[in-house]
Amino acid sequence: MTVPPIAAKKPTERVHHNDVYVDNYEWMRQKENPEVVEHLEAENAYTDARTSHLELLQEQLFEEIRDRTQETDLSVPVRRGDWWYYTRTVEGSEYGIHCRAPITRSDDWTPPVLPEVTTDGDSSADVATALPGEQILLDDNVEAEGNNFYSLGSFDISTDGTRLLYAVDTEGDERYTIRIRDLVSGENLPDEIAGTASGAMFDTSGRYLFYTTVDEAWRPDTVWRHEVGTPSDAAGDVSIFHEPDERFWIGVGRTRSRKYLMIEAGSNVTSEIHLLDAADPTGEFTVVWPRRDGVEYDVEHTEVGGADRLLIVHNDGAVNFELISVAATDPRGERQVLLPHHDEIRLEGIDAFRDFVVVEYRKEGLTRVAIARNGNKKSDGLTELKFDEPLFAVGTLGNPEWEQPTVRLAYTSFVTPSTVYDYIVASGELRMLKQQPVLGGYDPKLFEQRREWAVAADGTRIPISLVYRRDLVTPGVPAPTLLYGYGSYEHSIDPGFSIARLSLLDRGMIFAVAHVRGGGEMGRLWYENGKKHHKRNTFTDFIACAEQLIDEGHTSADRLVAEGRSAGGLLMGAVANMAPKLFSGILAGVPFVDPLTSILDPSLPLTVIEWDEWGDPLHDAEAYACIKSYSPLENVHDTHYPRILTVTSINDTRVLYVEPAKWVARLREVGADVLLKTEMSAGHGGVSGRYAAWRERAFDYSWVIDVAGAHPSGEGTHAATR
Repeated sequence: MTVPPIAAKKPTERVHHNDVYVDNYEWMRQKENPEVVEHLEAENAYTDARTSHLELLQEQLFEEIRDRTQETDLSVPVRRGDWWYYTRTVEGSEYGIHCRAPITRSDDWTPPVLPEVTTDGDSSADVATALPGEQILLDDNVEAEGNNFYSLGSFDISTDGTRLLYAVDTEGDERYTIRIRDLVSGENLPDEIAGTASGAMFDTSGRYLFYTTVDEAWRPDTVWRHEVGTPSDAAGDVSIFHEPDERFWIGVGRTRSRKYLMIEAGSNVTSEIHLLDAADPTGEFTVVWPRRDGVEYDVEHTEVGGADRLLIVHNDGAVNFELISVAATDPRGERQVLLPHHDEIRLEGIDAFRDFVVVEYRKEGLTRVAIARNGNKKSDGLTELKFDEPLFAVGTLGNPEWEQPTVRLAYTSFVTPSTVYDYIVASGELRMLKQQPVLGGYDPKLFEQRREWAVAADGTRIPISLVYRRDLVTPGVPAPTLLYGYGSYEHSIDPGFSIARLSLLDRGMIFAVAHVRGGGEMGRLWYENGKKHHKRNTFTDFIACAEQLIDEGHTSADRLVAEGRSAGGLLMGAVANMAPKLFSGILAGVPFVDPLTSILDPSLPLTVIEWDEWGDPLHDAEAYACIKSYSPLENVHDTHYPRILTVTSINDTRVLYVEPAKWVARLREVGADVLLKTEMSAGHGGVSGRYAAWRERAFDYSWVIDVAGAHPSGEGTHAATR
């Protein structure tokens, strides 16, 4: 099929604040309409035809990803109770296998030595023996049988280790079915609860489980308590908390000490936490701090001198957040400031243990981790962990035990594969436990990562991270480049290693990240200055970064491809309209490109909670005008657009497929060269299964390589060295 599908025009009027907008493609929202399905399938057929010349490259990229990946592998075990828990993968299987093995001694906190994985030299693992005494808890491959999509949500073990709670989604719509497995017999109990949100858990006794359900807009709004072994229906389960405010989502949790159960209610800018003594799971939850608009806080429990204290990270009068300690019996009483507010350091969270506290924060655009030996000490008691790379990301990973003497950490950079450490608090030793294997002769010395700065129109300096191969990129000679951006919800795009990305770098491409306002890389104000009526800064920052890369000779407009997903897809649509001449191509994944239509409809998933991020166009004419001024769909105009590929999923509940479908139809009206690929059995995160995900990435990257003008096979590539 070489002729692009032309969507039928069926005009409907949208009238708000005396503005009339004629939408010719709103009819495509009817997901069950055969005409809609037929149109999406026609788009897929057209995309297949237009990319058929890339099939060999797609297969080559897939094989490169596969050849570099140790397919049979297992994670570093995490101790919980009397067991080491871990997940392993087997070559040829799409999903992981969740396992455990018994500890050898009660004082043993050193993970068992991982079994040796042998290879026959062709980049695929042959054997990886299980840990001694292994018990398979859940094989996702078995659970996924017969389904085109599979995603594991909640996964929780009862305190005594005898029961497993797990929840699965087989549609991609983020609605889960909870099941309970007896780990002694290996059989599932009759309890089965369908239509839940993610985040279910056992109480401390294991007698009850707590879970959330959603309202008509698919917002988690009600917490339920279920007694294990009783009928799984609304009549048998008890509703213990309901959130009527449509701006707030709710979830359940517990403190690491297992002293308290928690209900967390939060909007984008406000939070409220309720606690319940875990010894009384049928009791009444009490609020820590009543909600106040604009005040966010998180709570951890600790003990100081035998007394229960709450450690609270909050932004009440502290834009970058501060850490305080209060009495658990009087959380609104006297506050002891442990870490005061700092203008240049964004405090992101803490983890409290019996003997120490772990503090995570962001400084100079990078994540940091520090340890305090006692939760009651002030900031001068912090020991920051040091790393010697110019760009990196570090954070806590899998630390479930209150009394553990170690802190499990995850570390990575653009050139360092994902690495797992244990930090021994008593000695200060940082012990590497495992680094992600990269098969086929990966040499990090071939690669360089660096940071540059663009200057926005208002004078703000915008960081850009770059990574490339030194031997394939010549300074001053424009190289094919992929520039990634997001810029919403204070979400930061931190340096991270990617096996798939190596296939781009080996073809002489530069990978760059524009750390635009709206993200959180440079602190809370970086976020505040890229949202609501400041949202245009996100787009102009990205454009400034593209101009910087071109002006410095790193790349040229005919070799520069932009990529963003979800809210980053909105960024892609906006810059396509605002600066189309800067890019040779734009890759937009599950893109939020019809924001005004979506945010005007409170019945849609996420809409009301989005008002804190984007503004409320339904009730505020200024917010309406602001969003309309940059909405990708409504600002398509007659210009020469770069080549555009947009990928979406039919069952996505976060950004509905109709948004990119309408955007593509509108772009076709002005003659844009645009492709639409719709996964017909997937959700917001794309296809499920690792091999399917690799093929999806190979498809995306083959298009990027083609549009950026990179060498299809590459020189000095992995293909030449394997």
